[in-house]
Amino acid sequence: MKIFARGLSTIAPFVYIVAIWVLSSLPHDAILSLPQNEIDLLFKESLHLIEFAVLYGLIVNALLANGRFSSATNLAAALIACFYGFIDEIHQAFIPYRSASIIDAIKDVTGVFICYLLVNYKYFQRPSSRIHQWMHKFSHWVSS
Repeated sequence: MKIFARGLSTIAPFVYIVAIWVLSSLPHDAILSLPQNEIDLLFKESLHLIEFAVLYGLIVNALLANGRFSSATNLAAALIACFYGFIDEIHQAFIPYRSASIIDAIKDVTGVFICYLLVNYKYFQRPSSRIHQWMHKFSHWVSS
């Protein structure tokens, strides 16, 4: 079970990166289209805030599962997620029915930055926090 959890945690960021690439190659309404344009636009624009934050979380989880999580790798995880957000925006610029914008890239980075600050504060500065305890228990369980 531990080997499976470690393996799944390790490959999850890569699977998610491929999913982002594939979905951003499709028209914006190919998967989900809400009946009201305003709600549809608001929902899809808000996804920028969480899409790459989830990638950051998956990278952190992979680092924890492999006993490699530290303040330096935490920063690296955030930078990788932000960099991939920029790559995805550039990718969308070459897709005929998609668009790329600086605002979207800023939203991608903002979501990652908020999660980075949360993890940095709760894990490294507040070792008594529940988030720290959960992350530490998971890392210890998987790597033992």
